[in-house]
Amino acid sequence: MAATTGPIPATPKPIKFGTDGWRGIIAADFTFERVAQVAAISAHVLHRCFGETTGSRTIAVGYDRRFLSAEFARTTAEAITEQGFDVWLSQEYAPTPAFSFAAKHQGLLGAIVITASHNPPAYSGLKIKGAFGGSVSPEVTQQVEALLPTPPAPIGLKGQLTTFDPWPDYCAALQAEVDVAAIQAAISSGKLTVFADVMYGSASGGLPRLLGEESVHELHRQADPLFGGNPPEPLPKYLGELLDTVKDYQPTNGGVKVGLVFDGDSDRIAAVDGNGQFLSSQILIPVLIDHLKTRRGYSGEIVKTISGSNLIPAVAELHGLTLYQTPVGYKYIADRMQEAAVLLGGEESGGIGYGHHIPERDALMSALYVLEAVVTSGLDLSAYYRLLQDKTGYFSEYDRIDLPLASMEVRAKLLDQLATQPPTEIAGKAVKDCLAIDGYKLTLADDSWLLIRFSGTEPVLRLYSEAKTLEDVHRHLHLGQGLGRLVFAGFRCWLALCLGRYSFGADHAGRGGC
Repeated sequence: MAATTGPIPATPKPIKFGTDGWRGIIAADFTFERVAQVAAISAHVLHRCFGETTGSRTIAVGYDRRFLSAEFARTTAEAITEQGFDVWLSQEYAPTPAFSFAAKHQGLLGAIVITASHNPPAYSGLKIKGAFGGSVSPEVTQQVEALLPTPPAPIGLKGQLTTFDPWPDYCAALQAEVDVAAIQAAISSGKLTVFADVMYGSASGGLPRLLGEESVHELHRQADPLFGGNPPEPLPKYLGELLDTVKDYQPTNGGVKVGLVFDGDSDRIAAVDGNGQFLSSQILIPVLIDHLKTRRGYSGEIVKTISGSNLIPAVAELHGLTLYQTPVGYKYIADRMQEAAVLLGGEESGGIGYGHHIPERDALMSALYVLEAVVTSGLDLSAYYRLLQDKTGYFSEYDRIDLPLASMEVRAKLLDQLATQPPTEIAGKAVKDCLAIDGYKLTLADDSWLLIRFSGTEPVLRLYSEAKTLEDVHRHLHLGQGLGRLVFAGFRCWLALCLGRYSFGADHAGRGGC
């Protein structure tokens, strides 16, 4: 196991569900005893929430490729059967969306997946998926937490445990949504070359299953509980080998090159263009909206988080599609998918899902649509993106950084400062709008924006910015890097460094000096 950032605490952290599941350091917070406890209670809560509508007592249990994941899954399955429920235990690792798909399409109570997604190697985790095929709401996980001191009694005699293979039905459903033959023909003719960095995670072998074993050049396909020394997160700093591989590859007949990136449990995606340039979901989402509307004929609402690019609403407007905006976190998108007819819901961090599929992020589904968009358009991904910029007249650059705070107490003070004295000017530009549904999204006079928000579970400040030039974006973001501990007294000075010019209001006006 990789070392953690500090000594393992003597007392485990309380079991607390975050944005998507409960996560903890293996052997410190995440132990077999605690997993069995959470799994047993989760089964009862799933039965309370979905038993009447499904008429089922069966729960699927799956896992990723992390250290001891299969063993944790077995413990989970056995704990659930002891409570009188039946279990379908996966016979191997698979993408988290495959288990959400199984829950929905097999009429189960839900699914429990052992995964820590994109977290560092020392972590494991447990995600709860509802019968509807997506992550359960915070209200449901709060029920699990509330029952930890006094677990319910079993509902009957010990249930049955059987194994199943989640891959075939899941792959068949994905293949039915795209023109697999067209993608395969483009690959076999040399018009398309596909690389995939599966980051040692659950997407490993996924595209070969979908498109044919010889169709994709997979990087980091083998199992590695240390994930090559990095978190399995689709960020440029972890993708040097893929970026260089795609850039250096020379197609025999000048065909299009595409790189695809999957996180640890295959619910997040990123891509690489033919020049080896990293493409986040900020670029992929507009491309996918355009492809699904113009070539697939899908319609419906577009759902984005507040950190999403403004090109997303511009493309939605281009096609006459309505837009709905949520706080950061895919659970909010999934909730909207159950309330409205949604074409696509996407978040800046790589999660993209589809209303006609399941209310869940699905990286392999997105990968197939990306490849289909490239094949049908004949364009490199970046060229496709530039075409959409031309059509909408909206041109921008985007970036983000995460910076540590000294403590959660500092976080609270910074939130109070922003709430009581919001900024009126950034980098010499007036703040014309402030959206506070999740942190503070400040729209400036030139329609560029800065989002200041905080992690809900750790002392981390997240900064997001979109502007006409990278210089403007980096002026907002990069000058703040290199600072170590942030203290409340220095916060205004630090922001002044980050933003060039910053004013909190009449009583705290300043031009960045301290």
